[in-house]
Amino acid sequence: MPLPPIHASQSLENVRYEIRGPLAQRALELEKAGAEIIKLNIGNPGIFGFRVPETMKRAMIENLEHADAYTHQKGIFPAREAVVMQQQSRGVLDVSADDVFIGNGVSELILIALRGLLNPGDEVLIPSPDYPLWTAATTLALGKPVHYPCPEANGFEPDPAAVEALITPRTRALVIINPNNPTGAVYSRTCLAKLADIAERHGLVIFSDEIYDQILYDGAQFTPMATLARKTLVGTFGGLSKVYRACGWRVGWLSFSGPKDHARSYLEALDKLAALRLCGNVPGQWAVQTALGGYQSIHDLTKPGGRLFETRRAVLEGVRASQFLDAVVPQGALYAFLRVKTDRLPNFDDKAFALELLERKHVLITPGRGFNVPYQDHFRITLLPDDQAMATVFARIEDLLAAKAL
Repeated sequence: MPLPPIHASQSLENVRYEIRGPLAQRALELEKAGAEIIKLNIGNPGIFGFRVPETMKRAMIENLEHADAYTHQKGIFPAREAVVMQQQSRGVLDVSADDVFIGNGVSELILIALRGLLNPGDEVLIPSPDYPLWTAATTLALGKPVHYPCPEANGFEPDPAAVEALITPRTRALVIINPNNPTGAVYSRTCLAKLADIAERHGLVIFSDEIYDQILYDGAQFTPMATLARKTLVGTFGGLSKVYRACGWRVGWLSFSGPKDHARSYLEALDKLAALRLCGNVPGQWAVQTALGGYQSIHDLTKPGGRLFETRRAVLEGVRASQFLDAVVPQGALYAFLRVKTDRLPNFDDKAFALELLERKHVLITPGRGFNVPYQDHFRITLLPDDQAMATVFARIEDLLAAKAL
């Protein structure tokens, strides 16, 4: 007698994460067959030779004897206090160690933050393009993602008036990703101040994803959202994965600033959810204090001559030399969000192109629609290969686009 089918939960029906979706699975199959794939689908510095600073490794190793046991669900005190000190150095003075949660990367904390807040049908304002975990986590928490546009014509910066027009009685939170993934936009202080005012007037929780806060180019200025929004609850997300190239360590943090008395029920819910998963990765937490308080080696990588800067230069040169590509210059983060000129390729389809690029040229990218946009003429690449490898990537992309234009 055959066993009855085991179906996936219906809550996953509208959950997408194409960064590690079918294309990434096909890339693994090609690798098993002997192909060498250039993987530009995910911001994973370690696979391109970036290394965690030695001081952080030593801090973790020297404290391994203190890492065997579970910690408090919010994390070890030195790590939480280091986050507090960073916030205070930026002018955010109303954060204490009790307001900080350490998690297994920002990803886990996003899931917890939304699960603790939303009831079925509650709405969350999320940028489009977005980092798709925000949309997925909202959906998994039975909420409704409402995407606000970040127009390319505006440098991918949101229009605050358009954001406010989407607010309904069910809107609970406003998500801001700055510096932005996938576009590389760094939002102006003026824009952020307007978004802060909107959230304050409508009583929205602000979730500010600032994981790329120190990855900036050409003098771009990053403004922490918590310095602008003082009259509503602000959750600021950061971590070791990107600035400190420690993706596999799985250490992120979420700190809350602004008024909190009215949010005690919510904050207690987050404490409960954190306790249910016992605690975050302990060894990596011992590196947080060293990371935040020590020399910021990321600046060596993002200045002229630094590897990230030079790869970004190679991307921009590749775009300028292309007959088919255009791009807004990324001012931060680890990505470029490229547009294909549809006057040259009117039937361009991002998903079909990504698959063909993988199969024929062994380059793995993420289609633009994987970032919850309504158009199909963009794709995202990372800035992680060196400049020579990136030149090879653009030669392969241009060759395939030229063949499609014939």
